[in-house]
Amino acid sequence: MSRKPTSAAPATLEDVARVAGVSRATVSRVINGRTTVDPAMRALVEQAVLETDYVPNRAARSLVTRRTDSIALVVSEPEQRAVADPFLGRVFTDPFFGRVVTGVLEVIRPRGVQLVLMLVDDGPSRANLVSYLRQGHVDGVVLICGDAADPLPELLARAGLPAVLSGRPGRPTPISVVEADQRAGAELAVDHLVAVGRRRIATLAGPLDMPSSQERLTGFRAALARHGLTEAGMVEGDFTQTGGAAAMRRLLAETPDFDAVFVASDLMALGAIPVLGRAGRRVPEDVALLGFDDSSAALACDPPLTTVRQPLEEMAARMAELLLEQIADPDGEQTPVLFEPTLVVRESA
Repeated sequence: MSRKPTSAAPATLEDVARVAGVSRATVSRVINGRTTVDPAMRALVEQAVLETDYVPNRAARSLVTRRTDSIALVVSEPEQRAVADPFLGRVFTDPFFGRVVTGVLEVIRPRGVQLVLMLVDDGPSRANLVSYLRQGHVDGVVLICGDAADPLPELLARAGLPAVLSGRPGRPTPISVVEADQRAGAELAVDHLVAVGRRRIATLAGPLDMPSSQERLTGFRAALARHGLTEAGMVEGDFTQTGGAAAMRRLLAETPDFDAVFVASDLMALGAIPVLGRAGRRVPEDVALLGFDDSSAALACDPPLTTVRQPLEEMAARMAELLLEQIADPDGEQTPVLFEPTLVVRESA
């Protein structure tokens, strides 16, 4: 690297380029969040920015680029579910959302991009959101939908707004999608339960209006059929700890003859285990329990939960990368990305 400039004047792009030993154009691409810069070059530029105390003139740059250097993380829930269980609290207590935020921030913070959290749960709030986005208050959207029928992915696509969706939409929509193979994850769960000798396997499913829940249930049933087994019971839950407890009480009341349960989220499993204990069913001796997500809730379980890991931080980081690429190149292709789940074996199964 060259020497740090000694002038008292604010550092310029040229100063950063000189210290990094790269071209001004390369510095500009890094500062503007382009993802096509060689990682080694990016590291040189980022170090030079620190050494020179360079501060981008965001206001001046936004007049040229028409960008705000901010993106929105939008969480959209169906109105009936939000009314029954206000989801503002769930956003801050469910480990899922924290892991998504962590992955997004890992990508955007080094690029000086800010994150805005927005929550919508009915028709008027979705219309207001689209209007707000069309006015250019943020540059793009990372979108999490809790309902297969949610119109928001299609509304964003029609408006031509840069957006990346977590999980597949309920109907074909020209939008970039990042998802884990939910069906394959459920099959991993059943395969493991069968391998440890369980034959009467039930499930606590997630909300069945959500594509991820539908895929997990489909994979669960397909794996049972592949092993020549029949379902020992199914109760729909809601991906919450209290919902998991309620679903387990119902399963015990309706179809108690099971020796294993595939629970469609770790948080529901955290609620289900104490219910089994109060019913005199030990985990894993009497009932093997296997969750989904590999969140902090899995380690909070007693015993620690065997679970299917979907790499949410990596998935969220990829969503942020795709969104920045769309913002930089609005005419680029819509890109589907599929992550493979893995099994994490602990003590519950």
